[in-house]
Amino acid sequence: MNRSAIVVTVLGCLMAACGTGTETVSIPQIGSVSTTEPKSTTTLPPATTAAPTTSSPAKQTTTTIDDRTGLPRPIWIGTRPLELRPGTDFGTVEPTPPELVDRQLWTVDVLPPPSSDEFVSSIEWPPPDDILARSTFGPDCPTPVDRLAYAQVSFVGFDGRFHTGEFIADADHVETLVAVFAQLHEIRFPIEQMEVTTREAVTAHPTGDGNNTSSYVCRRITGSTSWSRHAVGGAIDLNPFHNPYVKGDVVLPELASAYLDRDNVRPGMITAEVVAIFNDIGWGWGGEWRSIKDWMHFSDNGH
Repeated sequence: MNRSAIVVTVLGCLMAACGTGTETVSIPQIGSVSTTEPKSTTTLPPATTAAPTTSSPAKQTTTTIDDRTGLPRPIWIGTRPLELRPGTDFGTVEPTPPELVDRQLWTVDVLPPPSSDEFVSSIEWPPPDDILARSTFGPDCPTPVDRLAYAQVSFVGFDGRFHTGEFIADADHVETLVAVFAQLHEIRFPIEQMEVTTREAVTAHPTGDGNNTSSYVCRRITGSTSWSRHAVGGAIDLNPFHNPYVKGDVVLPELASAYLDRDNVRPGMITAEVVAIFNDIGWGWGGEWRSIKDWMHFSDNGH
């Protein structure tokens, strides 16, 4: 990759947002017909005058067709803090709520969606200042800014619609990862959310229901003082809720225990087809580790 500040368009360009079609049907108001009777020559007593009637104008009927699959996000997602496990920053593991046992939630768009179902992407190197400002990057992180790149890619949501995701990764890996997401798009592998991870998300009190697909996060290995491969942009976590981390009785996200049964394959779970796509670029899968299982995790060095 050319080491100058560049903007690379990969496999197309990011398109403008497309609106939701709305069909409006107007019912015309039917006019009234008046007749005038001839005047009477007979004088009659005054008649009781009835209260005038007022007819309301015809209403417009608006019909919106929502063709989304899956379910809307429960309003409590991200709002129920868990009790912390003693001596840790992890929440206590709780049973998976019924509406998340087969989690297929609508994507919340943070970027304009693509205008078609074609895969589109873009790369900026180094990442723009505003992107870095809302990421976990800081002066104490192990990777300098000129080693990082920012990408946008289209993906398929559980709602059956196409969305635009974003991630930061090592500049040497970013084009390869964009090609991986192109293949996931082709096989219609569903992704719920794909946003740059923020400092607030890393330090927030755990709620155990997060499901953000991400790459670069300046953090240590879970339960260790060593830097994670995420801190150098050499790892991807894919649908964490569908593919949780497990070590002993620790489950992350903490509400994702329903997905410990890997024989009960549901949409969003990593399958052999997805593993093969990452194997083709030389990345290892945490689902093949022995002492722990990190089913969401792929990395350039297998760690």
